[in-house]
Amino acid sequence: MNTGMLWFDNDPKADIVSKISKAMEYYQKKYGQKPNLIYINPGLKIDPPAKASGFDILTDHMILPDHFWVGVKGYSS
Repeated sequence: MNTGMLWFDNDPKADIVSKISKAMEYYQKKYGQKPNLIYINPGLKIDPPAKASGFDILTDHMILPDHFWVGVKGYSS
């Protein structure tokens, strides 16, 4: 993924799944395309860790805690 949207969510009451869902819904509304790839901080735990509901979840140490890099795999501008 060369381009994407950085999403920040530090709501302590929300779980990781709801945070990802909000980020993906916003991306789709803003860009008119459903994202299929999200990068998260390696410290976040999610089941299943690699794939869920038609999108890939990858970890990268460059992603700060409470941040999510959302986008479309294979898209390049």
